[in-house]
Amino acid sequence: MSGKAFEAKTLRKTVLDMAYAGSTVHIGCAFSIIELLAVLYRNHLRYPDDNPLAVGRDYLVLSKGHGVMAQYACMRELGWLEDAVFARYFSDGSDLKGLSDSRIPGLEVTSGSLGHGFSVGVGLAMGAKLRHTDQRTYALVGDGEINEGPIWEGALFAAHHQLRNFMVIIDQNGFQAMGRTEEVLRLGSVQSKFESFGFEALTVDGHDEAAIDCAITQLWESDCRAPKALIAKTVKGKGVHFMEHNNTWHYTRLDPTTYAQALFEVTGSTQ
Repeated sequence: MSGKAFEAKTLRKTVLDMAYAGSTVHIGCAFSIIELLAVLYRNHLRYPDDNPLAVGRDYLVLSKGHGVMAQYACMRELGWLEDAVFARYFSDGSDLKGLSDSRIPGLEVTSGSLGHGFSVGVGLAMGAKLRHTDQRTYALVGDGEINEGPIWEGALFAAHHQLRNFMVIIDQNGFQAMGRTEEVLRLGSVQSKFESFGFEALTVDGHDEAAIDCAITQLWESDCRAPKALIAKTVKGKGVHFMEHNNTWHYTRLDPTTYAQALFEVTGSTQ
């Protein structure tokens, strides 16, 4: 995907425009993964002929499917989605939904039932290993999502089969729908947990694009045969001060005033 800019402010503006046009939610959890997706699409994901359905493509599974507006924004930069669909987001007849939907080319899995996408990603990685291809699979999960049992069942399977072509990226923004992750169900050290399940793991600032890129490269270039885990320390609502660390923006909708304020913080303009 080299040659594509995937600028964070442009991606955030697209998310705001979509959320406002559709009067929909999940802005904060889309903003926390903007830089992660930008780096993946710019530097790591391989799509032969820029085709989201190419047979030999890498797989990106957005297991935290409610963050899908951030992925839609990247797909717009790639030219996979036309500009017109964004103005009609969530309107009658719109193909784009508020959760990841595999009927949209570029979205590998219908997700939203948390924990589900991770195990599907493990299965895709196992399939690639059995076919002896060089395809890589990334599964992007939330930190609240790793409360779910299927995450750890899939992790055991991935480690047992030495799926070194599989990387889970944990968006550790510290919140889930109903509160702080540490208050809902204490996680402890996420890196230590994945290491204890047989993963090679690193922790990184999830908004530092250079650090993200370096960590992903380091994990892939490692001689270790274990599956990979990248724990990304992020900020829910990153980029708009009144959304940052404010969990009400998990379900809050934009009105004309907050839309203009958020646009100005992201782009320096209210247009």
